[in-house]
This record gives sequence, structure tokens and C-alpha cells, in this order.
Amino acid sequence: MKKWYHDYIEKDHSFDRKTMLGVFCLIIVLSGIFGFLYEFISYYFNSGMKEFYWRGGNFLPWINIYAIGSIGIYFLTYSQRKKPLTVFFKSFFFCGLLEYLSGLGMYIIGDGFRCWDYNTEILNFGNIGGFICLRSVLFFGFSSLLLIYLMVPLCFFFAQKANKKVFITISVLLCSIFLLDELYNLFFARVLHLKRASDIYKKIGFHYMKFKS
Repeated sequence: MKKWYHDYIEKDHSFDRKTMLGVFCLIIVLSGIFGFLYEFISYYFNSGMKEFYWRGGNFLPWINIYAIGSIGIYFLTYSQRKKPLTVFFKSFFFCGLLEYLSGLGMYIIGDGFRCWDYNTEILNFGNIGGFICLRSVLFFGFSSLLLIYLMVPLCFFFAQKANKKVFITISVLLCSIFLLDELYNLFFARVLHLKRASDIYKKIGFHYMKFKS
């Protein structure tokens, strides 16, 4: 295993396109779940450890911005994985920009709509408009190290060791399920006036954060 990990750091991968598709699908699923767990836990502490809040707007425990960020980080830093500090700082600035523009974009387009607001959160030093703070970008920077030095090599390991068809089928199927959940709640439920995950979860007792515009 030690030799295999050394090869991961020193040598570029040689997967075909279909296998890389499976790898990216697995990264999308795992990073989206990671983001959900992070927010699920952090908002518990932010509430004074009184109650848990369901984060994201899906049925499944997955948040899209973390999946988007992970793919961006991969393309920005994979080729520089021999330099952890470079990986950290590139991810620090990339994720900070992604979070700020995403939050600001939703606020402008959605007429004051917010999915997060650092104005009301703990440890919000360096807060800019409630869209970004130092704590968040530091966390994303450190998370990028977990991505490049743990999650990606594990995905590569499974891609190499598992049966190719089985790996691709499972990865693509899992990713499709999560993306269909996202598409349903983001587009189809709105257009067709169907019940969204948040509507159903609220009725059965799940708590959601409320942000003032």
C-alpha cells in the first residue's frame, strides 16, 4: 500500500475515459456527502448544541457546492500534488471565490435569498457580507488536502483494484441517483409544482436554518 501511495504521488494516472468518469462520479458523491456532514455538525454547534438542522434541499444527504468545488480543486491541484502548500493555497482562494460568488449570486438573483449567512454564525472573523469568512475558507483549504491526499487516491485505488465494469456501473449509478435528486428539487418540483424535499421533511419534523434577507 505504501508503494502504491508513493506511485500515486510520483506518477500520473493512466485511466481510460470511462474509468475516469467513474472516478469523477465517485468524487462527486463522496464530496457532496462530506459537505452535508460538515454543515450538519457545524450548524449544530452554531445553534448552541440544541438541535440539528437538515442542510441542502435534497432528499439525500448531499450538497452540490461541495461536489462542484471538489472537481474544481482536482483540476487545479492534482498536477501539483507533490506540493501540499500549493494545493492548500490554490484551494483556499478558489473555494473562497466560489463560495463568495455563489452566495452573492443567489442573493442578487433570488432577491435576498441566502443558503448561509456568516453574519449570524460563530467564528466568523473576516466575514464579508455574510457570504464568506476566514473560518470557512480555511476549512476548505484543509479539506482540499483530504481530497487530494485521501479521497482521490482511494478512488484511484478502487478504480485499479475493482472490476472495471462493476466500478464504473456502481459509481455512475450512485452519482446519477444524487444528481436526479438534485434536479428534481432544484428544477422539476418548482416547474411542475410538486412537493420538494424540504416541504416533506418539514412536515415530518426536520429543522431547517432560516436566514433573513
